[in-house]
Amino acid sequence: MIGLLQRVRCASVAIAGRTVDAIGPGLLVLVGVQRGDGETQAQRLLERLLGYRVFPDDQGRMNLSLRDTGGGLLLVPQFTLAADTDTGSRASFTTAAEPALAKSLFEALVAQAQTAWPGTGSGVFGADMQVSLVNDGPVTFWLEVGPRP
Repeated sequence: MIGLLQRVRCASVAIAGRTVDAIGPGLLVLVGVQRGDGETQAQRLLERLLGYRVFPDDQGRMNLSLRDTGGGLLLVPQFTLAADTDTGSRASFTTAAEPALAKSLFEALVAQAQTAWPGTGSGVFGADMQVSLVNDGPVTFWLEVGPRP
């Protein structure tokens, strides 16, 4: 499972011109589900998102996590993160999870996150979304949680 996290001052998701969710300072995370992902990867990704140190401390070092700052968490499904772009001029999606499984795992991740972190919002799987954000820094990290052997 892939999480492209961005430290933001604010972020929102709109569908058909209507805002469906928004956060203030915190993390916007674009989520991609790959073949072989399951509930274990969703749980591990959430643990990493809540504990990943991307916010500045008093000395300006990235030593604080979402848990430390109390910021918002906005999860947005983005299947294109699982694309294979190694060859050619068009992405292949053979590494992406089948849509029904990806939707189920994304929704499970959102449910787990809303229980663990009440400031969690989300986009809608399969919808044509417009995502707006003010990236803070900019700070962007690629987190990938794969199946454990």
